Amino acid sequence: MMYDVIIIGAGVSGSASAREISRYKVNACVLEKAEDVCCGTSKANSAIVHAGFDAAEGSLMAKLNVEGNLMMEQLSKDLDFDFAMNGSLVVCRAEEDMPNLQKLLDRGIKNGVKDLRIIGREELVAMEPNIADDAVAALYAPTGGIVCPFGLNIAMAENASDNGVEFKFNTEVTGFRKIDGGWIVETNQGEFETKCVVNAAGVYADAIHNMVSDKKINIVPRRGDYCLLDKSAGKHVSHTIFPLPGKFGKGILVSPTIHGNLILGPTAIDIENKEGTNTTRDGLDQVIEKAGEYVKDLPLRSVITSFAGLRAHEGNHEFIIGEVEGAKGFVDCAGIESPGLTSSPAIGKMVAGIVKDILDLEEKEDFIATRKGILKPDTLSKEDRDKLIKENPAYGKIICRCEMITEGEIIDAIKRPLGAKSLDGVKRRTRAGMGRCQAGFCSPRVMEILARECDMDMLEITKSGGKSVIAVGTNKDSI
Repeated sequence: MMYDVIIIGAGVSGSASAREISRYKVNACVLEKAEDVCCGTSKANSAIVHAGFDAAEGSLMAKLNVEGNLMMEQLSKDLDFDFAMNGSLVVCRAEEDMPNLQKLLDRGIKNGVKDLRIIGREELVAMEPNIADDAVAALYAPTGGIVCPFGLNIAMAENASDNGVEFKFNTEVTGFRKIDGGWIVETNQGEFETKCVVNAAGVYADAIHNMVSDKKINIVPRRGDYCLLDKSAGKHVSHTIFPLPGKFGKGILVSPTIHGNLILGPTAIDIENKEGTNTTRDGLDQVIEKAGEYVKDLPLRSVITSFAGLRAHEGNHEFIIGEVEGAKGFVDCAGIESPGLTSSPAIGKMVAGIVKDILDLEEKEDFIATRKGILKPDTLSKEDRDKLIKENPAYGKIICRCEMITEGEIIDAIKRPLGAKSLDGVKRRTRAGMGRCQAGFCSPRVMEILARECDMDMLEITKSGGKSVIAVGTNKDSI
């Protein structure tokens, strides 16, 4: 089969591109080396919707940041994922640093960020009582927000699937051959022919690009360590709070999450290993120390987990989006680091526009613009919840006690388009396992449901695909 377009990578950039491309009459496919969508940078980040004041004026990064920010609220309604515009604050802790805060304001205004202003200490303390005692002022961006990164990524991928895009998982790209009118994409699962390729491979985007171009690019994995606190700490701040940015980015933030936790991080440590998502003692110590400099009395006894994610850092700190010179029909979507999550809807729109021009695509009349997420019984009235449980008793069985997730929600996560096939797949879709006990209680029950609904042996159930099996034995009876 000859595809019109193959997209490499099912993170937010690849999934956004797939969704926007699916607006056209096109035969499209996404190749993902992992077992699910949202398995790379898109699953481990700050979950922040940036206002757009940080990126350099006139850069593609700045343009797409502001555009993506403006698109997010409507997109969250169309695709039914969690988003809130809680606003952000960049804290200045010394009078001599006020010119730098002013520069950030000026840059944000030039980038087109709405309603930016500098506030003094009195207003800052009124907004955030736990701000550091030496904070003198802050840049306030009302359009900053928080989002569920898994929800955003999965929603765009499911909507793309609803609109006819194929997704092939556990499919790693190993090479390319140019043919008349397109490309042969070589993978560990065989070869695929396509007229056009979109390279949205995250930290591996340089390796993919360098297979087809003499003009090499280099993506450095930049590791970010995080601490996640329990929901009991979620109201310690109400806005996303940053320090003044430095040469390695926006710095370590303190923010509520969309689900009511508190998050601290990330660090910015350049490494060589593109799979190096291990946390370090030094990294976590840095998170705690730096966060405590501008937010006081952090309830660190409420930390429930730590994790690290990788940003795809390109040396010029700029998105690389466009058809590759000397490689007709090959489109890069590379160097997508922060604010990549915010920018993703706009990135998808830009990539789709490039592909449309290359292939001369026509818009289709039956594009499905909306998608419904997993039904959450706790959002219903008591009467409607009782009715739901009567019709489907699975919605009355609590599996994850920390997050109050029901068996009905887990079954929905497994059975819906691009459904979960692992514990992490269920967790990203439902939050089962994300609470205080970090899956200590609910994992065995989730495994049983996965085995039953996917017709799998318990010994085949994995945490996150590949060799990450959980149960060991000779048969089910031995578990």
